[in-house]
Amino acid sequence: MTVILIPILLSLLVGVWFWSHSLFSGTWRHSPAWFAWSALFLLLGAGVTYLVGSLAGASLDPEEACHRAGEAYDQAYRRANFEEYTRWFPLRNKCHADYDLVPTWVNPALVTLTALALACTAHAAHLAVLRRRTKKKGTS
Repeated sequence: MTVILIPILLSLLVGVWFWSHSLFSGTWRHSPAWFAWSALFLLLGAGVTYLVGSLAGASLDPEEACHRAGEAYDQAYRRANFEEYTRWFPLRNKCHADYDLVPTWVNPALVTLTALALACTAHAAHLAVLRRRTKKKGTS
């Protein structure tokens, strides 16, 4: 496990160093790579957020997780709304109609991080096209 984890963390650390170097030097505004790295970091954050939300109240026994949270477990509600807590999005793990084990910040954070990653990717592509066009004009 450590053999796999160390190269991943080292490459992430190098990426953060290059990302922050452009940020502090002020060259990030015109760098497609900076926006691509930002999109990657935002997607990584969305992945961690999804993991936190999907493991909220993680237990093989949902009744036990609800009791641990100090809430009553309504088995009839869970059976009637089976699709609700088996969907990929929005994340839900309700004990009863009024209490969700998934923290309230998880679903809005997923939407926000993913939207920002898409915006960064689009802007990186836009900057790359602009850079290529200006290089073509300069060589002609």
